[in-house]
Amino acid sequence: MTQVEVVKATGLDERTVRSILQGVTRPHARTLHKLANGLGVDTDELFQDPFQTNDTGLSSAEISPTTFDAATNPVATKVVDVHPELFEHWTAADFNELFSRMAVGGELTEEGTLTVVRSMNERRELMYQVAVVMESNEADLMRDFVKLLFRRVTTVE
Repeated sequence: MTQVEVVKATGLDERTVRSILQGVTRPHARTLHKLANGLGVDTDELFQDPFQTNDTGLSSAEISPTTFDAATNPVATKVVDVHPELFEHWTAADFNELFSRMAVGGELTEEGTLTVVRSMNERRELMYQVAVVMESNEADLMRDFVKLLFRRVTTVE
């Protein structure tokens, strides 16, 4: 669902939905009830601890990081199922970022989801490489280079 669709389905204010998606606010119980009703899920699902264990002894996050989002993000969930190799070493936070990006701004498509996933993986690899360099004798050079680039992108001409 897009953010606009969530607003229409729930009757919530656009700012409220955006704040929830971005994790900026902790919604009131009545807001969660409207959200659950509009999304067609049981209200109790929104009050469950995502790390609570079930009958198998595993947490829902261990079973599938996309449990809640499966109903609202079927294309992204399909991409996770079809391309598991793209999600190696992903954390719950990574999946949350994926679904929050995909829930805003338009229809979910397989191509769009794959583009975001590949971008996130490239960023993760780059951050790993930077961390390795920062632990080497080239750390000062990396620090200077990052400072230079930061000044270039933040300086208003």
